Amino acid sequence: MSDNDLIDLREVAPAEVGEIDLYQRREKIYTRKIEGFYQRVRLFSGWPLLLGYLLLPWASWDGRQAVLFDLPARKFYILGLTFWPQDFPMLAFLLMIAAFGLFAVTTFAGRLWCGYTCPQTVWTSIFMWLEQKTEGSRSQRMKLDKAPLSPEKIAKKAAKHASWLFIGLVTGMTFVGYFYPIRDLVYELVTLSSGSWQYLWTLFFTLATYINAGWMREQVCKYMCPYARFQSVMFDHDTLIVSYDSKRGEPRGSRKRSVEHKELSQGDCIDCQLCVQVCPTGIDIRDGLQYECIGCALCIDACNSVMDKMQYPRGLIRYTSEHELAGGKTHWMRPRIISYMLVLSVMVGVFSYNIVTRVPVELTAIRDRNQLFLTADSGAIENIYTLKLANMDNDPHEFDISISGIPGASIVGETRHALEGGEVRTITLRVSVEPGSLARPSTELDFRAVSPDSPSLQATAESRFMKPL
Repeated sequence: MSDNDLIDLREVAPAEVGEIDLYQRREKIYTRKIEGFYQRVRLFSGWPLLLGYLLLPWASWDGRQAVLFDLPARKFYILGLTFWPQDFPMLAFLLMIAAFGLFAVTTFAGRLWCGYTCPQTVWTSIFMWLEQKTEGSRSQRMKLDKAPLSPEKIAKKAAKHASWLFIGLVTGMTFVGYFYPIRDLVYELVTLSSGSWQYLWTLFFTLATYINAGWMREQVCKYMCPYARFQSVMFDHDTLIVSYDSKRGEPRGSRKRSVEHKELSQGDCIDCQLCVQVCPTGIDIRDGLQYECIGCALCIDACNSVMDKMQYPRGLIRYTSEHELAGGKTHWMRPRIISYMLVLSVMVGVFSYNIVTRVPVELTAIRDRNQLFLTADSGAIENIYTLKLANMDNDPHEFDISISGIPGASIVGETRHALEGGEVRTITLRVSVEPGSLARPSTELDFRAVSPDSPSLQATAESRFMKPL
């Protein structure tokens, strides 16, 4: 793809403004409530994720919390699986899959993630709904902010911020509950018996939610989120984006419904500003594609409601592509989309295979370097080793330790060990070898740990056996 095929996202400023001061005071955005098809879609896309976030820590699995990232124990419990620090490469691979998935969705349909499932969008929508319930409609909120201080104003503002803080507290406790057993956390917080770290992190995430969703809102999307800055390299002229059909809408102008606007040489846009009033980032979509647009489709529902009242066809603002706006057709199956699909399929297949074939046992062997070797009374050469055997399964297992690589080598010490689920045991043992079996001063030696009740649970570790020169 050439550079000419990429869409250039631009900052749109009023004609009389030469430049935008990034340090200017923020002008509060008063959004108007709107309902429509895409807002129902956002409802069904956002609420399941929100409920999943809030309820998942309370679910149990085999007598423990279903999802718990136990950092002190260095164990991550996810449903029936237990992940250890050794499994971090799998986590990194999973993040790569998520990134490629986001790139693929963005190439196909723009910022769907931002508009429908991003936590910032979901929580901001909740805070905006609470604001509307406590302070009223858009015009009522504007009048309330301009009105002098009064008991009514204080009561409404207090109710709004109290509801915001409550949602922030629930969000903060839930997030901490992913890293600390949530049932213990809630009990300890309520009874004031929790540790200082639990209070600190709960307070931190409570305030973070309160500030991000209540006060900063669109500034997080416009200035803090890097996704808005590099999305242009993923857009092309076939990407579905929220767009205003200027050929149909211009020239815009107000008119009565009974007046035939074609006779007045006007387009379908009546310049009602409703698309601007519902936008959570405060942009005018009629000025063209802008990086601030999060693809939430509020302007589409607002414009469609006006088109219905004016008895005009819907779709003046719609999801469409640059090619379609120019009179062409959208190419759905194009090389970039096919490439993303192939790469994602391979990555998901490899990740799934690693999960299915993952063996929850690990063995490491370290030879004692303080004493290279010992000579027994029988004349045999002995080396001392420290083994670390980790049973990463949730169930207890017995493991038999064996060695290979040197003919006639034997283990001096206990060779069968019973480990509880999630136990890591340090084992010290000696390996005895007759001198005649050693051809070199240093010989490779392999340790193997096998569970007799489940032979698939086995691990190997490599070390060296030393003898006198």
